[in-house]
Amino acid sequence: MTARFVVGIDLGTTHSALAFAESAAEKPRTEVLPILQLVARGTLEERTLLPSFYYAAHESEGAQGLPWDAERTFVVGEYARTRGIDAPIRLVSSAKSWLSHAGVDRRSALLPLGAPEDVEKISPVEASWRYLEHLAEAWVHRQGKEPSLSAQEIVLTVPASFDAAARDLTVEAAGLAGFEDLTLLEEPQAALYAWIDAAGEDWRKYIHPGDVILVVDVGGGTTDFSAIAATEVNGSLVLERVAVGDHILLGGDNMDLALAHVARQKFVTEGKELDRWQMIALTHAARVAKERLLSDASIESMPIVVPSRGAKLLGSSLRTELLQSEVGKILVDGFFPVVGANARPAPRARGGLTQLGLPYAQDAGVTRHLAAFLGRHARALDRIEGFPKREGRTLLHPTVLLFNGGVMKGKVLADRIVSTLDAWLQADGGAPVRVLPAADLDLAVARGAATYGLVRKGRGLRIRGGTARAYYVGIESAVPAVPGLEPPISALCVAPFGMEEGTEAALPPQELGVVVGEPVRFRFFGSSVRRDDPAGVELESWGEGELDELAPMEVTLPADGRREGDVVPVRLRSSITEVGTLLVEAVPIEPQKPGEKWKVELGVRAHGGEVAVEG
Repeated sequence: MTARFVVGIDLGTTHSALAFAESAAEKPRTEVLPILQLVARGTLEERTLLPSFYYAAHESEGAQGLPWDAERTFVVGEYARTRGIDAPIRLVSSAKSWLSHAGVDRRSALLPLGAPEDVEKISPVEASWRYLEHLAEAWVHRQGKEPSLSAQEIVLTVPASFDAAARDLTVEAAGLAGFEDLTLLEEPQAALYAWIDAAGEDWRKYIHPGDVILVVDVGGGTTDFSAIAATEVNGSLVLERVAVGDHILLGGDNMDLALAHVARQKFVTEGKELDRWQMIALTHAARVAKERLLSDASIESMPIVVPSRGAKLLGSSLRTELLQSEVGKILVDGFFPVVGANARPAPRARGGLTQLGLPYAQDAGVTRHLAAFLGRHARALDRIEGFPKREGRTLLHPTVLLFNGGVMKGKVLADRIVSTLDAWLQADGGAPVRVLPAADLDLAVARGAATYGLVRKGRGLRIRGGTARAYYVGIESAVPAVPGLEPPISALCVAPFGMEEGTEAALPPQELGVVVGEPVRFRFFGSSVRRDDPAGVELESWGEGELDELAPMEVTLPADGRREGDVVPVRLRSSITEVGTLLVEAVPIEPQKPGEKWKVELGVRAHGGEVAVEG
């Protein structure tokens, strides 16, 4: 059955949203789903945003009833966020950031982190599933059982810098929520699709061939940078994503922590010490205050209230306030400092022991991370037709700037980025950037995802993307054993830079050997700077910083009738799946049975990959 709607879902760190459009409409219009949710005890309201918070209710609170589940014992959304300020021990937040944390088992029940045994814990995957499940339930409640959300074409967004493992876990959470026809889209691209859709035909007044669009996306949990080039092909404008930044765990969560420590100091000055759980409650209260103060400069201060020590679910509280002036100084100067274009994030000395937690960026300066991104990709346009090579430039020169992410609703923060970026460009012989008129930053990603669903049907301008890196598999040389010397390793390119999802690489018919029946290690490498390596090229050596080794995969390939330790002659095939995962297949030259092959999928299990046998 053909899906009636294309649906865009923004599964955000702080908020989630859903937009949709009717596929067959003559002039499809993107709409936002009002999401029914608990906003207070026993009070239901529809909101355009579903806060990405999960609260495990205490048995004394009773059922957290919804029209479709009167006996539910947990709550997600606005009421979950509100209850978390009073009882943070029961609140799960930042599940999306945990999905990208390779240092923990993201399928294990570890959240809320450090909660006592009587609080039921869930995994980051389950938390994501519960948010998506609520969206599906709210869809049915408003739209009716037919058509169900699972029967629609769904575009789910992820940070551009999400690795294959985080993408796969996102898809897994969506599968648990019943979503089957699923496509992933990078959030900065979704933001640009939303802007183009909102601008209508006027978008051509803002973007021209030769432009480089810089998307600065600072959300609740991550900071993402993407660069998209505009070229002209056969008289038509073509957009191509040319650079993606690293995965930077830096965003609104970090800012909430900074403001919480300011408020804590005020309590300390009054002789009031806060314990760990009070600090978590204070951080959630600081988030609410930050959102209000950044969105409305006329508000001079916001109250901060946290439970007093010894209070459980109900009790007395501690009070202070955050001032507009404090928020501006801490967030602007602390997270968006004025630096030169040669500035780079500074690592700090770390303690030998640390508490389990999210691997936040060590440097909080968003502008330093931006300078590093533009410097690393200074030559990103060299391979793009229509862009002349510009020798001597030290950074990529964007001409157009688009903001995305809830943090960038703060005008003072956006202004700081523009002024800093313009200073860099002027010093490097460039012109100031043109800032695109902002859309609704809370809903842009969901709207853009739905727009992309229409574009996939040929209804609009498509951004050419593909992989943001080139990928390589390590090939061990066959040399005699030498004490203390590891065999040399070369790197075979199995996915060139910009390889499109759903396509296969043309690898040369090179014969390799794969070891079966005993534990082996597959080594993979990635590069965001080697843009011209074709599939099949084998690197004997590479310069510092050209290749980054990814998490290795320890696996045992089934012998399947062969002896353990046999080296089986194979040829490789590689492809990028529809969800952006690198799939490498080893096909025996002399198979034991028709269709025999081993599949190695990069980054989808605890050790970074998964192996399956088909035949």
